[in-house]
Amino acid sequence: MTRFTVQQIPYAQTKAFSSIVTDYVAQAAALQPFYLHKPDLEGIKNSIAQRKQYVTNRSVLVEQLKLQYAGLEMGEKLQGNIDSLLLDNTFTITTAHQPNIFTGHLYFIYKILHAIKLAESLVQLIPDCHFVPVYYMGSEDADLAELGEVTINGQKYIWGTKQSGAVGRMKIDKAFIDLMDGIEGQISVEPFGNEMMLMLRSAYSVGKTMEQATLEIVHEMFAAYGLVILLPDNAVLKNEFAPIIRKELEEQFSNRAVTETMKEFPAIYKVQTSGREVNLFYLKDNSRERIEKEDGHWSVVNRNLRFEGETILDELNNFPDRFSPNVILRPVFQEMLLPNIAFIGGGGELAYWLELKKVFEATGVPYPVLVLRNSFMVVSEKVAQKAKSLHINLIEFFKPTHVLMLQLVQQSSALKLELAEEKLQLENLYKKIGQAAGAVDQTLQNHTTALFVKANHKIVQLEKKMLVAEKKKYEAQQRQVEKIKERLFPLNTLQERVDNIIPYYAVYGKSFIEMLYQNSNTLEHEFCIVIETV
Repeated sequence: MTRFTVQQIPYAQTKAFSSIVTDYVAQAAALQPFYLHKPDLEGIKNSIAQRKQYVTNRSVLVEQLKLQYAGLEMGEKLQGNIDSLLLDNTFTITTAHQPNIFTGHLYFIYKILHAIKLAESLVQLIPDCHFVPVYYMGSEDADLAELGEVTINGQKYIWGTKQSGAVGRMKIDKAFIDLMDGIEGQISVEPFGNEMMLMLRSAYSVGKTMEQATLEIVHEMFAAYGLVILLPDNAVLKNEFAPIIRKELEEQFSNRAVTETMKEFPAIYKVQTSGREVNLFYLKDNSRERIEKEDGHWSVVNRNLRFEGETILDELNNFPDRFSPNVILRPVFQEMLLPNIAFIGGGGELAYWLELKKVFEATGVPYPVLVLRNSFMVVSEKVAQKAKSLHINLIEFFKPTHVLMLQLVQQSSALKLELAEEKLQLENLYKKIGQAAGAVDQTLQNHTTALFVKANHKIVQLEKKMLVAEKKKYEAQQRQVEKIKERLFPLNTLQERVDNIIPYYAVYGKSFIEMLYQNSNTLEHEFCIVIETV
């Protein structure tokens, strides 16, 4: 089995996360009014106490979970977790994500493993309760441009389907199979490439919905860890949410709640989402379009569909599955269905959840602990050795290339590249000249100071030219630095925001997932660098 060593650093030190993320992790005072529980063990316990006061329809939840898992092989741990959801002392740790093709970016895997690890940790820390990790699938998302592409070893693959509407309801077609054929040619040469392709072809077969295919591939990867997957695009579950949908249709309460929040939100942070007057979509056939209200009636954007008076409430009563919450109300739907006490999300997700506290208050649904998901950087043995040969610590690669090269040249060059001592001598010289000139005429002292500034500037310019001349001798090392940066930061961003799980699984097999699980944090809030060792 491949071995990995680990380095961890605070998120703020990476300079790769927004200020709202690092400030939230640091529990900055400016953000505290916008969430309910701190992201620590005390906050978890407070969330449990609040959750106990809210009635969750556990029987409907478990009944629907068993229906969606029909036909799938369930191990003892998963079966036990589902059954335990009927008990009042069982709570969930939830993460959510859309059904991106082939699971999308690496951070999707990290989110799920974080939920699993935190749930297992809490079972030990709070033994009178049980905790179940849940992946809530956002299968109603209709953004195929985002969900329908994946990057594998630097090559982008795009699903060229003609389908439209909710991506989770789209079906695997010939275009998708062609996509898999292309991927197979790239990864089948790796040690576990064929194993990976068997998993993919088993899950993504012609005629299945993307929702079902994603359920099966995620189930295959994580069922042994007891992960429960919830598919909320379901008439029975939507019926549970119907009272809040009705409230939104009648009162448009969520927009008012978010608007009030944004008036108070610190201006230094970028607003994530402002929502709309009606934060619902109409979901039917091959479309998911906004519902808008005007002059006492409702219309569906881009569809010749109009509801007069209370006819839209009749539609809700008869077809609750045709109503789909947008980003403002989806979190409320999630928390209403699940006995949830903590939500694990990325920086963007946490930023918009911080806008929703008043929305939750308006519905009476408990607001969970917000936990920033784990982040990893995976470093191959080859890349680690290249960095070592350059005498650059992997943590240093978070810095810009020009800064790294400056450090490298200054550390490696045998020549003197800084003139600090000479600049100090120059400063002392001009001080003496200024004193002598000032004794003759006080105004000459200011003139002498101006001469020093000009002279010092010339020396600084000379230093830069000396450094540029010396850097030319390190062109080979610069190319190596750039190659390492490209591997660790593809497209100049974090690896986890570009790469997909497929090539990593193809190289390391299931041990890669187990390694990530073993090194996943719970509530420590640190960035993890995992380094392959021989």
